[in-house]
Amino acid sequence: MAKILRPKEMNKCLGCFACMTVCSTVNQSNHALSKSAIKVRTIGGMTSSYVAIVCLGCSEPACMEVCPSSALKKRAGGGVLVNEETCIGCRKCVPVCIARAINFDEERKKPIICKHCGVCARFCPHDCLQMIEAKEGMLDAE
Repeated sequence: MAKILRPKEMNKCLGCFACMTVCSTVNQSNHALSKSAIKVRTIGGMTSSYVAIVCLGCSEPACMEVCPSSALKKRAGGGVLVNEETCIGCRKCVPVCIARAINFDEERKKPIICKHCGVCARFCPHDCLQMIEAKEGMLDAE
């Protein structure tokens, strides 16, 4: 069964950005945090806790619906996969994401969307992220 990424225990997050670094390295062949599909940030300053902004894995992805080139295709388990050859870089997917989880690569002119590969969860030193079994209509039930 397909799996999906979820924040698990963000109260243990120290803001090391290992998840972001490994995501951009593995998926974009780049070490820049801006190339990561996951975003970790504070809720309100340096002394507050961290949140992970990740693709929710929508069963009916709005980003896919607005894509004029059909470059976004449903992923088993929820969310989408990007066909970079078909993508025209129009950015229409970015503002419709309810989680604000779509990053845009200004150099390549392509969206960066989590494909729920789990590499960030495997390399988080504090076990703040997890891969869980995706269930049909999961986002609607949460």
